[in-house]
Amino acid sequence: MAAAEDWLDGDRAYQNGAFIPDAGDYPARWAEAAARFRLVQGRSAVLDQIYGGHARQRFDLFLPEGVPRGLMVYIHGGYWRAFGRRDWSHLAGGALTRGWACALPSYRLAPEVPIAEITRDCAAAITAARAFVAGPVVVTGHSAGGHLSARMGCADGPEGVLRVVPISPLAELAPLLATLMQGELQITSQEMAFESPARLALQPGVQAHVWVGGGERPSFLWQGRVLAEAWGCPWTVDPGKHHFDVIDGLMDPESALLEACLGGLGV
Repeated sequence: MAAAEDWLDGDRAYQNGAFIPDAGDYPARWAEAAARFRLVQGRSAVLDQIYGGHARQRFDLFLPEGVPRGLMVYIHGGYWRAFGRRDWSHLAGGALTRGWACALPSYRLAPEVPIAEITRDCAAAITAARAFVAGPVVVTGHSAGGHLSARMGCADGPEGVLRVVPISPLAELAPLLATLMQGELQITSQEMAFESPARLALQPGVQAHVWVGGGERPSFLWQGRVLAEAWGCPWTVDPGKHHFDVIDGLMDPESALLEACLGGLGV
């Protein structure tokens, strides 16, 4: 019965915290872990780099020892309305250990700008970060950041992207019109068509792998599968992971998630 209610109630379908134990503790834990990471890695980082005129159009770039094997970009989530790059610095840890640089951009948020403008922000941030790091570019991101990372693999994405790994992505925007978030997002029919990755083709030459937690809300499992089917790419359901801990593998250089991001790439 609960599953049926999920599909009938748009807000319930996209509520994550209500179904995760101690969900309210996660933002503080993320911010604390990110701050600790910056204290340790700050000397080998290029912070607060500007890619646009808005205060949020900045990115942080963490560099490994030696010449980077390439650039991984992590795009944060928050339903396009919350968080920033400094909440997630710790997620660069696994990539650094594997010899990759990792860029984390902030972007303008809704309702100040529509999703299409946020997509353009992410593309501009990646272009700016590429000036610091040679080699292949991999883009990953979570939830709304999963949507944005998927968009970076489409025809209008930035140059140099070789692989995208959307984590728990919002790949089809139509269901969000039935949520209270629509009051802030104001997704138009045109934006729904041009900003839903599941309706767009993956750019030739770009690899993709969709990742989603096995303990996610049914709507996110559906979103992940819809994108993988549309693109004909692999998708992985990570057993036991929910929407808030599915990203933890990015901190572990040996994790299957980071292997999906970086495996087989670099010099």
